[in-house]
Amino acid sequence: MTAFKTAGFKTILLSVAIASALASQAGAAGLPTGGTLVVVPAHGEVVVPNDQAMVTLAVEEQDKDKVQAASRVNQKMGKGIAIVKQQDPAAVLKTVGYYTYPVYPDEPSAISSRPVPAKARVPIGWRIGQYLQVKTTNLAGLPKTVAAAQSMLTLNGITFGLTPASAKKLDEQLINATYRNLTERAASIAAAMGRPVADATLETVDFEGSGAYAQDGARAPVAMSMRMMKSAEADVAEPTFEPGETTLQMGLVGKVKFK
Repeated sequence: MTAFKTAGFKTILLSVAIASALASQAGAAGLPTGGTLVVVPAHGEVVVPNDQAMVTLAVEEQDKDKVQAASRVNQKMGKGIAIVKQQDPAAVLKTVGYYTYPVYPDEPSAISSRPVPAKARVPIGWRIGQYLQVKTTNLAGLPKTVAAAQSMLTLNGITFGLTPASAKKLDEQLINATYRNLTERAASIAAAMGRPVADATLETVDFEGSGAYAQDGARAPVAMSMRMMKSAEADVAEPTFEPGETTLQMGLVGKVKFK
């Protein structure tokens, strides 16, 4: 008799637990979603090979005679420009950053207890230089062009990226990828709410990704740069370049309203 009562009590407790669980699930599933406005952030990304290089070449000379230093700089830059134009006629060249600095002797390091009268500093030489920027899409011939230019100039830096035409052409792909991500996320949200996608209406699409959902550094191309040591005025072995890829990004925010 006692065993029968104990078993009956356990059955009642189990039934209550099951009923409570079902009621909890029913309450969660039955959470009202009518008229709900959902803010959905989305993100799109397109990765493409770089098709443009920006090369910075330089020349620098130092001499106690400023005229001699400037003359050598001007001659080398002129010859370097001629070499680049011969190797890559379609390249866009721009000379920038011509500088002239005096070179002073090192200051004495000894510390004297006596005050030393101030003297006018007299330069012992001059440091003069100039930079040349080369923009090119001939990436296959870039190593040969740079190696030839290094017989006169030094390679100061190189950056790879996309031409404006390529970036503009990829804009459509980027918009499609971003909008597709928005629709996929909206469908997932509708499924989680237990609602058909047909009940949702897209009210707003903000391709600026404004507010807290903005993507920092959107559309910032990923660039690769390198520096190389000064070369001697002789035949230079061709350097090796890897243009790499650029990642274009876009963020948007959509507002989805359910019936």
